Amino acid sequence: MKKNYSLLAKDYQNTAITLLSKWIQIDSVYDETTISVGAPFGRGVQNALRFIGEVAEKDGFEVTYNDGYATEISFGTGPIIGVYAHADVVPVSGVWVNPPFSGTIVDNRVYGRGASDDKGPAIAAYMAMRLLKDHKLSDGYRMRLVIGGNEERGSGCLHYYFHELKKPHCVAGFTPDGEFPLIYGEKGISNYKVEGKLDLGPIKQIKAGVVSNSVIDRAEAIISKDLTIEKYLLTTGYRHQVRHEGDTTRIVILGKAAHGSLPQLGVNAGIQMLEVLGNHYGIDALKKISHQYMEPFGRNLGHHYESQLLHHTTYNVGLISYKDGLFSMVVNFRFPETVAFEETIRAIGKVSVLPITVLMYSRPLLFDPNSAMVQTMLRAYREESGDTTSQMMTIGGGTYAKEAQNTVAFGSHFPGKEDNIHDINEKIDLEDLESSIGIYARAIHDLGRLYAPKK
Repeated sequence: MKKNYSLLAKDYQNTAITLLSKWIQIDSVYDETTISVGAPFGRGVQNALRFIGEVAEKDGFEVTYNDGYATEISFGTGPIIGVYAHADVVPVSGVWVNPPFSGTIVDNRVYGRGASDDKGPAIAAYMAMRLLKDHKLSDGYRMRLVIGGNEERGSGCLHYYFHELKKPHCVAGFTPDGEFPLIYGEKGISNYKVEGKLDLGPIKQIKAGVVSNSVIDRAEAIISKDLTIEKYLLTTGYRHQVRHEGDTTRIVILGKAAHGSLPQLGVNAGIQMLEVLGNHYGIDALKKISHQYMEPFGRNLGHHYESQLLHHTTYNVGLISYKDGLFSMVVNFRFPETVAFEETIRAIGKVSVLPITVLMYSRPLLFDPNSAMVQTMLRAYREESGDTTSQMMTIGGGTYAKEAQNTVAFGSHFPGKEDNIHDINEKIDLEDLESSIGIYARAIHDLGRLYAPKK
């Protein structure tokens, strides 16, 4: 008789909600000031990884902490079915209705940084494994959940896990850090820095952005006292604040945050600031930079590319700084499989105002959508959710699927929902949390049966 995993998941929902709320209360933003042995990403991330590990130990799972890089939770023997989630979160910015590290539950939603990226989905995957263990549905395979601590800053956690500790890869698996029904392709990703000396005249300082893979929602500049700047700002329609302080003027421009893979959904306050200062003071360098990057697909830059499978290039300016004559800007560049990366970077460098340095690079990823692994997960989603119309997709986001072999991104964002990932008031619907438990339990079990030795 076929199991109804969605029905079984109801028994785990209250525990899942409680655990998620408590986990969100641990501020797990990367903190270089508290890095130590066993805490390579700072104390907050270490506490978050310890929290979920101690929960799993009490529930009877095998747990290892891997020098503080990632918490591994596993059970069973046989071919490994892997799940890769993360406990680290992006920094907080903007004004929240509920405190970002409160785990507040309002109107059947859990609010807080990490609620949907990625602590909520990680809890759903963990509870799915507990369901399978409790109901003795893990014969013939080993289920393994690896929760990393550095996904938001380049996935150094999984690099250490696989390349330094030489941990085995799974035969099939997923990361619950994407979209349902399933993601079978991801764009390549690079961060590159535009940096060099500039004389910006009356501009003393610019500071904008908190992380490269988010659209800048707040930009601040300090300039020599200027009583005319606000009149100019009013002509732009940009949301702004101006305050005169002695012989200086402080300008703040407010935009809208969005994930760096979808810069078109945000409003980049940093680029607006460069445009305002460039035009108001006639600074050609700032006018050129703001023009090149105001359009997020690369058309103004002269390097827009598109493929049928992975679609458009995107360029998100995530960090901008200027002080003591040094201008620096980090661009989160995402590109389809048809882009020749090194050639494109050289070409961008030729039209750049300042020299370019590549900070990181990961290749595009594509799986056969008709493979047994992909079709097994798609079937689990459709049969447990009842959604038979939503289609698999490719994305601009980058996930652990690029770090772990035989792995795709699988949920937990449901079609038509908005979870405010990387934005203010991040949340996850409680019904989505419960549904994910059932879907993940079904997927892990069915993958286990697919790859377990035949009796």
